[in-house]
Amino acid sequence: MATLSPATSPKVAKRKGSVRRPRNLDALESHNAGVNAIRNFLKCHTCYDAFPVSFRLIVLDTQLNVKKALQCLLLNGVVSAPLWNSSQSRFAGMLTVLDIIHLIQYYYRTASYDYAATDVEIFRLESLREIEKQLGVATPPLLSDHPSSTLYDAGKLLIQTHARRLPLLDNDTETGHEVIVSVLTQYRMLKFISINCHTEILQLNQSLRKLRIGTFVTSPPSEPKEGPNAFHPIATASLSTSVFDVVHMFSERAISAVPIIDEEGIVLNLYETVDVMTLVRLGAYQSLDLTVKEALTQRSPDFPGVAVCTAGDSLGTLLQLIKIRRVHRLVVVEGEEEEKQGGKKGRLLGIITMSDVLRYLIGNVDIAEVDEPPETEAGKAPA
Repeated sequence: MATLSPATSPKVAKRKGSVRRPRNLDALESHNAGVNAIRNFLKCHTCYDAFPVSFRLIVLDTQLNVKKALQCLLLNGVVSAPLWNSSQSRFAGMLTVLDIIHLIQYYYRTASYDYAATDVEIFRLESLREIEKQLGVATPPLLSDHPSSTLYDAGKLLIQTHARRLPLLDNDTETGHEVIVSVLTQYRMLKFISINCHTEILQLNQSLRKLRIGTFVTSPPSEPKEGPNAFHPIATASLSTSVFDVVHMFSERAISAVPIIDEEGIVLNLYETVDVMTLVRLGAYQSLDLTVKEALTQRSPDFPGVAVCTAGDSLGTLLQLIKIRRVHRLVVVEGEEEEKQGGKKGRLLGIITMSDVLRYLIGNVDIAEVDEPPETEAGKAPA
């Protein structure tokens, strides 16, 4: 092997030692770049762009009685619809499953079954807001946006108002009256991202634990969980819990699903507001004394199952799931990482909703400051 002698070697400036960038820092920068690219993508597209090629829109008059409105929702396989005030020719808000939950709770507390069944025949949608006042629950915001608004602005409006869906209104050029064009949901927006941002989603490599997306139990898996608030702040139920107790959770907390767990906290199932709708469709106003186990036997065979993930899964993996499956929430369970720290595989760890995902992608999140939680706190995140 030939070498140059010191006498004939050219003078070369001394090089500084190279500093190799940490691999996890490169991964974080890639993730942040992906999030920024998705935000820019949403700023360049309007709500119109997210419309499916073909869709139907069901609008309910506020003069319609609740029973007929509920039948309309069930027959068309939807869980919400815009409301229209025909006397004023204007948009009047949204009818959602939570409105029906509030109504059921009101009747169950204040009236007999016979009275409730009779009153539902004549109770009009316009009176639902009075029920909310009597129950002391928050009145849903009367928000809307224009179809030409950017998806980014629409997403920010959804986050600021804690709404799950955004009615899109235009104006009739001849009459000047409002026209309900469509309804943009959180799921529809995230599905639009998952279909059109394939490269960017592949960059989202950071785990849900690191990003602190969702609501997680306050106790780390290494500590024993005992008592009714063992999984605080997440509302939970068992197979022996009555349906009415779950309905109370839905109404009081303004949530749409409750994990069903066993004595060890292992997730067995999920009870949702749409399951209560099934009971109502069967005329079972008086069936709220059923246990969750009994009620689940009447669940629709079309139920897709419970979507489960671990805190170690990446945000990109979650969005890829949304692309192929209709998902409204994911139940986070303890996995191998938590098991190493004294946890139990399959035990409830948290809940991630579409609101949580959208809030991270669009909300006031400083994506440059994603830190690894302390090892002793694995799986723990702020509510």
